[in-house]
Amino acid sequence: MTTTLTTPPLTFSRLHAPTLHTIPSVVAANVERMRSATDARIMAVVKADGYGLGAVTVARAAIDAGAEWLGVTDAQDAVELRRAGIAVPILAWLNPSGVDAARAIADRVDIAVGSVEELRQLIADAASLAAGRVRVHLHMDTGMSRGGVPLEDWAELLRRARAGRRSIEVVGVMGHLPCADAGDPALNAPAVLRMRQARDAVLRAGFGPLLVHLAATSGTLTDPATHFDLVRVGAGLVGIDPSETVPLRGAARLTASVVHSSIVREGTPVGYGGVFVTQRATHLSVIGVGYADGIPRELSAEASVTIDGIRCPIVGRVSMDQIVVDTGELSVPRGATAVVFGPEGGAVPSLQEWARWAESIPHTIVTGIGARVERAIA
Repeated sequence: MTTTLTTPPLTFSRLHAPTLHTIPSVVAANVERMRSATDARIMAVVKADGYGLGAVTVARAAIDAGAEWLGVTDAQDAVELRRAGIAVPILAWLNPSGVDAARAIADRVDIAVGSVEELRQLIADAASLAAGRVRVHLHMDTGMSRGGVPLEDWAELLRRARAGRRSIEVVGVMGHLPCADAGDPALNAPAVLRMRQARDAVLRAGFGPLLVHLAATSGTLTDPATHFDLVRVGAGLVGIDPSETVPLRGAARLTASVVHSSIVREGTPVGYGGVFVTQRATHLSVIGVGYADGIPRELSAEASVTIDGIRCPIVGRVSMDQIVVDTGELSVPRGATAVVFGPEGGAVPSLQEWARWAESIPHTIVTGIGARVERAIA
């Protein structure tokens, strides 16, 4: 078959590096949506570097929109936030690298304790400090078996907490919703009951006032019974409702340059192994991002990007540094911008679409963008 498509005029366009753009105004809008769903205070959870969008940038946008707390995975994560001048209370849970009690006091970081042994160690570490007490949130296992103190160990936890009052100050009780993503209050009810039991036990032990918190994004949006005093919003900040019941706007846009374009004939194999073969004469463009940048290697045939307002399917296997898209009759010059995902809608793919194409969840798409992708604020 003779190729009838024409080669575009030679151009010398300046390439731009693959860039993940954070959109603070959208983060703020998502926080405002959360505030409309609850009377509880909002904790903006900026773990994993603000879901890959920059912890400081996301935190500032959330605070400006009314968030009163920040949540992080590790107390060390709070250092960057405090150095940026952020003064709101911060809670760290999990703490996989352990807790520096002195640093937690100095940086004013509350620590969640999820086992009797964690509490014992924290009290021992804080006992020799003259700077003050570590503020502690006792973590109840509300049904996930993924951290948190089971109900049968709660009496021993409280006994140790009372004995360690010179070193720690119990200020909160927390848990997680095992079935939050279902958006079904009936499935959340057992966790709500356990949370109430934990709260009441801590109050009977003589601690208080307490800040009680259980719900994350989906619970905040779907189940007021889970709200208590504070809700922890993480995925919702960047536009992800795991229950998929409330539309939120994506707060990120990933762009990359076209680094090569060509015209190919019908029957041309594309990429490693030639698993895709063109069914017609067409234009192909190579985009400068690949699986080393966070593009999932296994994608459905619907996966695509947008160039010049037109959705163009990804063809062939995803490479470490590149993907190839079929632009059909569209002649694309080197240096043109491809939008991999973004919040615009229409032809621009969303995080949710990418998650479906990868048979994953939106969280893994946005947090998986690699370190060599530049970051910018839109």
